[in-house]
Amino acid sequence: MGIKIFVPVLAVLPLLAGPAMAQDAAAGEADFKRCKACHAITADDGTDIQKGGKTGPNLYNIIGRQVASEEDFRYGESIEAVGETGLVWDEENLAAYITDPKAWLEEVLGDKKVKTKMTYKHRKGAEDMAAYLKSVSPDAPPAES
Repeated sequence: MGIKIFVPVLAVLPLLAGPAMAQDAAAGEADFKRCKACHAITADDGTDIQKGGKTGPNLYNIIGRQVASEEDFRYGESIEAVGETGLVWDEENLAAYITDPKAWLEEVLGDKKVKTKMTYKHRKGAEDMAAYLKSVSPDAPPAES
């Protein structure tokens, strides 16, 4: 009798997992208020999409952009070292970075002595934030199918 119940449950599990893993750009946009203290999203023509601080770099068009490449922004040594490798921001690595910037830098650089200027950790909804930032990244590569 256990097998009869087990097989239908296995068939349903993938259907349940789909929505839970979906990224919600609207939720990320609503949550951007946490980022405004340090970051703005300003289009190339000067239009403010999200007004915010200048402690962090402008996040317009970040997905698809090389790490630490925002012109006229002074990055920390560790994130600059990542940028020098040619790594480009995508939704996955941006979500990992904003979840724990120091841990991400340690992993990418393989160095426990990294330093980061970004001390905020976006513990919940990082994938949603990355999806939102992709929505304001017109040069982002299309999603892989």
